[in-house]
Amino acid sequence: MQKLANVMAWLRRQGLIGMAVVVFLALGFRSAIADWNDVPTGSMKPTILIGDRIFVNKVAYDLTVPFTSWRVATWGAPARGDIVTCWSPADGARLVKRVVGVPGDVIAMQGGRLSVNGEPLAYEPLDDPALPASLGAEGAGKTFFREHLPGHPHVVAYDTARANARDFGPVTVPVGRYFMMGDNRDHSADSRYFGFVAREDVLGRVQGLVWSLDLENHWRPRWSRFGDRLI
Repeated sequence: MQKLANVMAWLRRQGLIGMAVVVFLALGFRSAIADWNDVPTGSMKPTILIGDRIFVNKVAYDLTVPFTSWRVATWGAPARGDIVTCWSPADGARLVKRVVGVPGDVIAMQGGRLSVNGEPLAYEPLDDPALPASLGAEGAGKTFFREHLPGHPHVVAYDTARANARDFGPVTVPVGRYFMMGDNRDHSADSRYFGFVAREDVLGRVQGLVWSLDLENHWRPRWSRFGDRLI
């Protein structure tokens, strides 16, 4: 015990205990309240680009004990159209996806057109040159639409060479599960491949971007994306 007391006294003199408390509080905040994550893949293009740093609201739906998955209070649930971070059912990796189906929904896609509960969504073709430009060389083979998911109209990208790989369903979303998709529809590993995501594996709602760096252009800042809100 005396040896432990001596070690603690030395740590206090060095200021290391205070530093450890600050680090613990900062990590606890990121674990349970809010986090900012990088985006290493392009499955949510053009909404989220590689090199974006996203802001995640971890108390959007509930409150957890820091560093655990124990929920101490719940006041909401992911809604259709929300962008969320979640754990992959396939390999446990952290993902960023859009909720397109909530418990009880019947989800299907035919000819690239998503339907929810038997109602095909409306699609608006987009020819804004900024959209393919934002994807770099990959943008040349894309077509873009505004998908009118109720309450969350957003842009989706399709690869013109993979039209026959899109159809699936219909599937019914079970209780306590969610159907996730990426906005880069032909280049997204999502619920079409790994199945439904459990409610307890949803980590938080993505509110917007903190900053954005173009990794293919010498990490140049994409100033126009700093602080952008995402829908």
